[in-house]
Amino acid sequence: MTTKVLIIDDDETLCERLKTYFSQYDISLVVANTPSVGLDLLSSQSPSLILLDVMLPEIDGFSLCKQIRSDHDLPIIMLTARGELTDKVLGLEIGADDYLAKPFEPRELVARIQVLLRRKVTTQVEQEIWKFEDLDIYPQHHKVILDGEEIKLTGMEFNLLKLMASNPGRVFNRDEILNELKGIDADVFSRSIDILMSRVRQKLGDNPQQVRFIKTLRGLGYTFVGKKR
Repeated sequence: MTTKVLIIDDDETLCERLKTYFSQYDISLVVANTPSVGLDLLSSQSPSLILLDVMLPEIDGFSLCKQIRSDHDLPIIMLTARGELTDKVLGLEIGADDYLAKPFEPRELVARIQVLLRRKVTTQVEQEIWKFEDLDIYPQHHKVILDGEEIKLTGMEFNLLKLMASNPGRVFNRDEILNELKGIDADVFSRSIDILMSRVRQKLGDNPQQVRFIKTLRGLGYTFVGKKR
């Protein structure tokens, strides 16, 4: 999968050289030689990361970094011919994630880009929470919080809840649930789906008189009705 990176740098030769070099690493470099064009491309191209020069026309890179950081949380690497420690500290303090002094080896820049993108993906996964009214599901940690308290689910119960909650409003019949879950546990059989669902609904506090999360549709199957927040 190609990664889109935006560079805002008035050195046209450097930009073209990096654009060619990055292509072998599946990185598509979007080039802006002025801050105004860079801001337009940031909105229209939705890059995964920004390379930002310090010495720019119109506005300096530090001010531009601060402006970008106020509205976006994507990684920013500052590029500059000025390698003083004070400049590096300033760049990091205003929101840059990394700082590389010119001249630099393109391979080092690629490595830094890859590190920051991996870190961002890891952070997003670790922080992912599915939020519903009175119910929080942490899909990567097999954790469920109901009414402020953690409830204990078996691995299969959690997988069933995750399947239902990831498709709110969709009606699943027994065979569809079985097809989704059998690759996780070969011991799941169609006749046990109702029992498994009953255990999950009991732990969620669902009952026919008060359906909060999983509703039984007679003759059709089950559907998740929890409201997102």
